[in-house]
Amino acid sequence: MDKCVTCGRELHPERAKKYNYCMSPECQEKNAKGLTMVAVGVNKAAEQYMILDESTRDEIASGKYHDQRRGSFGTTVPSAAPSPAPTVAPEPRPAAPRQRSAAPAAPKVARKPWSQRQQRLALLYNEQGLRPDEIAEKIGLSRYLVTQIILNARTRGKL
Repeated sequence: MDKCVTCGRELHPERAKKYNYCMSPECQEKNAKGLTMVAVGVNKAAEQYMILDESTRDEIASGKYHDQRRGSFGTTVPSAAPSPAPTVAPEPRPAAPRQRSAAPAAPKVARKPWSQRQQRLALLYNEQGLRPDEIAEKIGLSRYLVTQIILNARTRGKL
């Protein structure tokens, strides 16, 4: 018979197959370890949770639970960009003569062709897994502008 590692009591044969401690509260508190859970499948109806063990970790790393609807958009971390090819520095040009103006020109601020409300909606729909063409149809912008909103938010760290 196997014995509890904490108190030395005999373990039931079925319990001894998986555990080396008994069911007393003191032994449970000392030996029981929590499980790490991970949400692997999320949709509108339900979420799927699994215990994070070695096989689940390998499946996640292999992309088994990748959301096909998202494509390259969504909250995924962008992959590292390939290193740029070495470029040749352009030859310096002679500076143009400076002209004095009466008043310094105000810096031009590029206005985005979408409203703050459209941006919030586009990012919300993107988080929900909608594609840019679906988002564009809902908020009345072009697919190009929706893509620009998402990319702009990603570069600013909002996604």
